Amino acid sequence: MFIDHAVIYVRAGNGGDGCMSFRRAKYVPKGGPDGGDGGDGGSVILTADPNVHTLLDFRGTHHWNAEHGEPGRGKQQYGANGLDKVIRLPAGTLIFDDETDELITDLGPGDEYVIAKGGKGGFGNEHFKSATDQAPRHATPGEPGEQRTLRLELKLIADVGLVGMPNAGKSTLLTAVSRARPKIADYPFTTLSPQLGIAEIDPARRLVIADIPGLIEGAAEGQGLGHDFLRHVERTKLLVHVLDVMPPEGTPAEAYRAIRKELADYSIALAEKPEIIALNKLDLLPDDHARAEAVGALRQELRLGHDVDVHAISGATHQGTRELLEAIWQTISPTRKEEPAWKPAGE
Repeated sequence: MFIDHAVIYVRAGNGGDGCMSFRRAKYVPKGGPDGGDGGDGGSVILTADPNVHTLLDFRGTHHWNAEHGEPGRGKQQYGANGLDKVIRLPAGTLIFDDETDELITDLGPGDEYVIAKGGKGGFGNEHFKSATDQAPRHATPGEPGEQRTLRLELKLIADVGLVGMPNAGKSTLLTAVSRARPKIADYPFTTLSPQLGIAEIDPARRLVIADIPGLIEGAAEGQGLGHDFLRHVERTKLLVHVLDVMPPEGTPAEAYRAIRKELADYSIALAEKPEIIALNKLDLLPDDHARAEAVGALRQELRLGHDVDVHAISGATHQGTRELLEAIWQTISPTRKEEPAWKPAGE
């Protein structure tokens, strides 16, 4: 199951109290202060783990607490520090304060972030001894640890995002070019959560491809879980717009315009991403002449220039998929050299 959002409560450990104690031993009727300091509370630390891919673990566990520091003891014994609580998250997770809606951090690959700092341990009475006060009778309590409610939202990190209407054949295409095995069936909305696959062009060239569930009109306003799906393509370098050559309603060009409108309404930056058009399911047409006519009709209706390619493919028969991967690589390979795969939110 793919889970891409969750709400959790985190609490750092409290610092241990300082100890008030005096040394007592045979023949030492008035020993000096020997109360030790309390230990520091553990912190809650978020870390991006490459082996974690969803937020599923947080659906059943809502409270994440670090250990409290131990109190100080007599004989100058300091309390032990509380253990940190390390929360492992997928890279690309946005961390929000659930009460203020403030974006706290955006976890990139390899990042660590202290989200709730443990309280400092209190001072024992030995800490307060001085030349003028050789028998202090006070110690300080430990400080409370920080606590907060967090909202976690995952944005997938992929090179390529497959977008298109429901049942356009995106999952079939992902299966054809990678080892991913999303659910495939002959009805809309078969894919209800984003899927990732790795397409290997050759041993030295690989692409991470995200199959985004089919979009519908109104997705930018949240229709059909639109916001949940659209945010996953925000970090991709390239969009592959998959069109059904024989859609259930309208024409491929009408489907293309509808999806482009939803992308622009959701985010101008998303609409301006590089794009490749793939006309899919050409195996449904009887011959090469009919396929060429379908490509020509799409080009004419969208008024595409000579510099815009339309890739004629069939995910079911793998026709044209190799050429499509090569075109994707040629488009994003300069980007791979100049930019990291992940960029913080807002950049």
